[in-house]
Amino acid sequence: MQKKIKAALISVFYKNGLEKIVDQLQKNHVTIYSTGGTQDFIEKLGVTCIPVESLTSYPSILGGRVKTLHPSVFGGILGKRNDDTHLAEMKQYNIPEMDLVIVDLYPFEETVKTTSDESLIIEKIDIGGPSMIRAAAKNHRDVVVVAAKNDYPLLVDILETQAGETTLDQRRTFAIKAFDVCTAYDTAISSYFNNISIETPFNKEKKALRYGENPHQAATFFGNLDEVFNQLHGKELSYNNLVDTDAAVQIIREFPTPPVGGGGAVFAIIKHTNVCGVASGTTVKESWDAALAGDPESAFGGVLVSNTTIDVATATAISEIFFEVLIAPAFDEEALKILQSKKNRILLQLKLADLPGMQYKSLLNGILLQQNDEGNYAEWKETGGRETTAEEKENLAFSNIICKHLKSNAIALVKNKQLIGKGCGQTSRIDALRHAIEKSKQFNFDLNGAVLASDAFFPFDDCVKIAHAAGITSFIQPGGSIRDNDSIEYCKNNNLAMVITGMRHFKH
Repeated sequence: MQKKIKAALISVFYKNGLEKIVDQLQKNHVTIYSTGGTQDFIEKLGVTCIPVESLTSYPSILGGRVKTLHPSVFGGILGKRNDDTHLAEMKQYNIPEMDLVIVDLYPFEETVKTTSDESLIIEKIDIGGPSMIRAAAKNHRDVVVVAAKNDYPLLVDILETQAGETTLDQRRTFAIKAFDVCTAYDTAISSYFNNISIETPFNKEKKALRYGENPHQAATFFGNLDEVFNQLHGKELSYNNLVDTDAAVQIIREFPTPPVGGGGAVFAIIKHTNVCGVASGTTVKESWDAALAGDPESAFGGVLVSNTTIDVATATAISEIFFEVLIAPAFDEEALKILQSKKNRILLQLKLADLPGMQYKSLLNGILLQQNDEGNYAEWKETGGRETTAEEKENLAFSNIICKHLKSNAIALVKNKQLIGKGCGQTSRIDALRHAIEKSKQFNFDLNGAVLASDAFFPFDDCVKIAHAAGITSFIQPGGSIRDNDSIEYCKNNNLAMVITGMRHFKH
């Protein structure tokens, strides 16, 4: 159902990018209504503009709080063009039809980031904007609504190629985007008043993916990946690539980029969001070799990530296996050439980007929202039969971070800052431990002197006993069980070190 745009209402906070739209509206002989600063902007372009006040007979009042909230404005947006009663009432009250509504919202989230002055923040809670956006989206059978400047190019293209006419599918697409914008805006305001630090993704760019987790599932990504990394080579990231890439970025953020020649190079291998290999070494090649040795079978087809520059030696070694994605802060020129030898390899240069501080999960008929799991331990409480050594401290802290990034129930076995065994996604902690020990044996690791991290408390002393029998001599766990003392006493009686952190790291 084609609809011709004859009249447009434009009221925006951000004016950049509006010029091309105004130019096309003028070429298509569209009547433009506007307010305040937007009206001034349009008139400076040499385009005639009708002030909204001429419809409402009221000026902008209460410091700009009330300017568009009037039946003459909302009647023109909400009036149904196929309803004779609506049309008659609009004619009776001299209400013009609005076929296009271009409205953005006061920068609430930006204001929250730049000031703690609540009076300033509250003034950036938009009232008229969301109302007009929702009204136009509701009446999308007759009205086009554009609620974000990211959609300006699409509107310009429609105006240029379709002579100011739109299809119902196009109007519906714009309406969906508009409702997304309002949802994100309201969520941000609610979160502010609930003292939740939140960055909502729904008002960001939207990109359709080839498919979802499986080929029969449709999928969309909200956000701008260019803010996180530069893609230097390879095919388009798939849904599963993005999920594993996120897991890779989350773990490598735990390890800052080391100074040149200063050691502390970390390499991790991700498979189905779990860490299957990770190690810290003096050089990036050394950390890669150790990470791969941790589980060379699972590394096939994985997502690789480093906290330091990929050099030629490492690139040559990596090229010997099949992988989906490689992420690093930088690549040596010759190393990049080696890695680009296979056309589908995805090479990502990681930027220093601030990632959202919140996590979302849709379930049942709603959405769960929680803060990110930040930090390693809340306390370092030595509770075993002896104090941990300096080397054990380093390995325990390292293993606890690794365990944090494994699916629960999770156990991580570490030696010399190398993951040598892991059990994850198990329904019991003792099964996770058995898996971790079997993995270490599969690849011929010596567990004598190794350390163990658990993402949650030991409900019984059975895990400590089994691990001790395998050669493990120190443990780190959050504690919190009513039977914590069982494991602590076993460690005391057998000269084993145990650290209680007071911070659980469940990951579901």
